[in-house]
Amino acid sequence: MFKIAVLVSGGGTNLQSIIDHIQNKQLNAEIVLVVSSSQSAFALERAKKHNIETVIISKKEFSLPNDEILKLAINHNVDLIVLAGYMGILSGDLLKVYRNRIINIHPSYIPNFCGPGMYGIHVHEAVIKAKAKFSGATVHYVNDTIDGGKIIIQDQVPVLEDDTPAILAKRVLQVEHKILPQAIKMIIEHKEKA
Repeated sequence: MFKIAVLVSGGGTNLQSIIDHIQNKQLNAEIVLVVSSSQSAFALERAKKHNIETVIISKKEFSLPNDEILKLAINHNVDLIVLAGYMGILSGDLLKVYRNRIINIHPSYIPNFCGPGMYGIHVHEAVIKAKAKFSGATVHYVNDTIDGGKIIIQDQVPVLEDDTPAILAKRVLQVEHKILPQAIKMIIEHKEKA
């Protein structure tokens, strides 16, 4: 069975999308671990509801959180690490050992509105401020450049005249819920090579 670890920091709707796709037999995989950078992340509740092991690795408690994540991934024989709203930056041995086996979902149509400082609602604020005609979501491999890894899949949404950042975020999130499981399926079926 293809084993996945999901890294989270917030509500966990992308985690839920992966769980749903596994339960509906659309993904031949198992989430063996959910790692959160925040003790208050609702994603932890979602994981517990589905009997998925959870671990909290915060910067306050661990001086080298990426080393802890690497140990856990190795101990759980993880095939793929999925960043689903994770607010940490990965680096060091974790990126080396899991090279081309870590993916991230980003709430914009890369190469637009990505890189340092472009996360969460900040992305949608920047899209609206720039008067962009479209936005979207992108799943990409993680490397040592923020949002700089090879793109696996992306999809667009229109930006409407009366959009607020919150309204646009909801529209983009629907796309995220669709393309993240698709990217995982492509990797499992070896249709996507790094």
